[in-house]
Amino acid sequence: METTNVFDTVKKSVAAYGAFSVAVLATVVVLSVTGHEVSSFMWGRSAGMFASAVVTYWFAVLAARGKRWAYVRVRIISVLAPIALVAVDSIPGALPLWFVVLQIAGAVALLPAAFLVNGRAVRGRLRSSE
Repeated sequence: METTNVFDTVKKSVAAYGAFSVAVLATVVVLSVTGHEVSSFMWGRSAGMFASAVVTYWFAVLAARGKRWAYVRVRIISVLAPIALVAVDSIPGALPLWFVVLQIAGAVALLPAAFLVNGRAVRGRLRSSE
């Protein structure tokens, strides 16, 4: 797969992760506005997921343009974010089931990006740039 095609797929994967992060954050906002109990932990997790999606997408765009520093950050975030999401969401009783399901779905959506940017072909092409 050509590097530009790889990054098109990476951007789609990160965008899907972003869509799940928007769903989580929007649900937290709606619940809060309608008087349901929403913990500060839920606010922080949902806002953090959204922020990481925005930043990761920006890095993916720059990496697609050959910016090695951005590529390295996409590699790191695309691996660590799913691990962190699943690890924290696995704490029994810490978060409601709907929250856990949406965040894990976002983590799963980010996995293709992790595999692609850590693949041999992309690493070799971006190793020598910038």
